[in-house]
Amino acid sequence: MATLYELTDNYQQVLEIAEQLDPKTLKDTLDGINDAIDFKAENTAKVIKELEGNINTLTAEIQRLNERKTALNNNVRYLKEYLQNEMEKVGKTKIKGELFNVGIQNNPPSVRVEDERKIPRDYFTPQEPKLDKTKLKDELKRGKEIEGAELRQTRGLRIR
Repeated sequence: MATLYELTDNYQQVLEIAEQLDPKTLKDTLDGINDAIDFKAENTAKVIKELEGNINTLTAEIQRLNERKTALNNNVRYLKEYLQNEMEKVGKTKIKGELFNVGIQNNPPSVRVEDERKIPRDYFTPQEPKLDKTKLKDELKRGKEIEGAELRQTRGLRIR
């Protein structure tokens, strides 16, 4: 069976020689190609819907696994805090076990900012301005001409 690409190419070829064919032959040929194109298009749409379903399933599974990962990370953080607090209550900083050694030590120094507005500008990293495409689109929709930008209307396939 021909591919969708081949069918559309055949359709164009028949249109190019249309004046050489009698009306009934032209109509029957175009109808036959149209039916084949419709069949291919519907089958392609079925594959697209199946793939979209797989994407939705994977997205839900990713979300479920991320939630599970978050819960496990929270459990680890809680258990570490619990163990550290209990060791500190009894004044222990090291425990040697058969499989693991547990110790409390100082973390590297970190910075805690209380009020960012009070910090001198020398400590800030300059950043490039970021284009606000939503504002740009709104202005273009209102008819404003902006050099370097244009409002473009594209087309897309919808399967219902």
